[in-house]
Formats: sequence, C-alpha cells, structure tokens
Amino acid sequence: MKLSEVKAHLQNLEQLDFYLPNSQKVESHFHVTEVGQISKHFIDCGGVVRKENVVNFQLWSADDVDHRLEPKKLMNIIELSEKVLGIQDLEVEVEYQAETIGKYGLDFQNNHFVLTMKQTDCLAKDNCGIPAQKPKMKLSELQENMNACCSPESGCC
Repeated sequence: MKLSEVKAHLQNLEQLDFYLPNSQKVESHFHVTEVGQISKHFIDCGGVVRKENVVNFQLWSADDVDHRLEPKKLMNIIELSEKVLGIQDLEVEVEYQAETIGKYGLDFQNNHFVLTMKQTDCLAKDNCGIPAQKPKMKLSELQENMNACCSPESGCC
C-alpha cells in the first residue's frame, strides 16, 4: 500500500486499528514512534546493484494504556514527515516488535490496517542456477519413466 492510500483511508476512519497477519489485534494503546523514508542500496547475489525506497512506520506498544493514537494525529505526523523530510509516495513498510523487530507490508481490510507477511527472496535466480519452479510430474508418468529406464531393453544396465 502506498502512502497516499494510507492517507486516504485515515480521512475516513474514526478509530485507528492495526492487525497482525495472524488476525491478532495490535494493542489499542500502540504508538507510531517513527515515520520515515528508508533507502536501501545493495548488490544482489548476482552482482546487480539495486536501490529500494520505502516509507517506514514503526509501531510500538508501551505500558501507557490510557492514550490512543487517533487517525487525525497519525495524518498530522505523516504530513509533517512529508514536509520536513520530503517523504515520497512510496510503498509503506511497518516495523513491529514481536520476538524481534518484524517487517511487514500494509493492507487495508474491513476498516482497519492489516500488517502483511513479507518474505525474503533471491533477486538473481537466473545467475544462481536456482530453477524458477520445480517441474511437476504425475506419479503415473514417473512410474512409466522408471519402468522404461529399468527394463532389460533400456540398455541402462
């Protein structure tokens, strides 16, 4: 989800809720402790130089259960970040503390934000020799191939 989409949803919300990918609700007293733009400049395992830019929100749950972040307050933080930091309309990545800091994508469903799973991946599969997808075979075809290879007429022995 891009930052502009987050802002559009915030305009229509009365209450700000985030849910984890397992449908567990983030405590209602969470804070957004950071809004920023992260730039990643790296070389993948195939030797290709890459750049990646995302807007980053950091969610944090404290012991302060008496306060709740309102949609308007988050909108103010975002607008200040755009003005002061020059944040662009990029995909939003969310950091949230679990066993360690987790990175999530962001979606919007049923009037709340949903953290989505992110996966690591090889960006240079063509250079690493990793097949894009294993070929699928029917067991009957596998049996036919085994019979052909292992028959006395096959010449494999």
